[in-house]
Amino acid sequence: QVQLVESGGGLVQPGGSLSLSCSVSGTSLDSHSIGWFRQAPGKEREGVSCIGRRGDSTFYADSVLGRFTISRDNDKNTVYLRMNNLAPEDTAIYYCASLDLSWCTITAADVYDYWGQGTQVTVSS
Repeated sequence: QVQLVESGGGLVQPGGSLSLSCSVSGTSLDSHSIGWFRQAPGKEREGVSCIGRRGDSTFYADSVLGRFTISRDNDKNTVYLRMNNLAPEDTAIYYCASLDLSWCTITAADVYDYWGQGTQVTVSS
């Protein structure tokens, strides 16, 4: 049973930083690409970033490009999302998801096989 668990969310002031982690169990992470998605209250789910299973391809939404960085440590079965210069519009529940393919996408969430329960990120002064 593949399980994904997000952690690292919390309350941060505008301009601050947070690092999210996505811990994967029940499988070897190097078989999966991972995507990060978020959903704010009253809004549709949005793709944030993704990383291919070899870590050689990454994609970012325009809204986070230059501020967020995705990385992975296959030995630790963990994918990270470093978020800098956070703004109130980044407030959302952040989810990670796995895809049993070498490529990833942030525009088609339905192709992902497994999802975590999410972690809340709140950016407020």
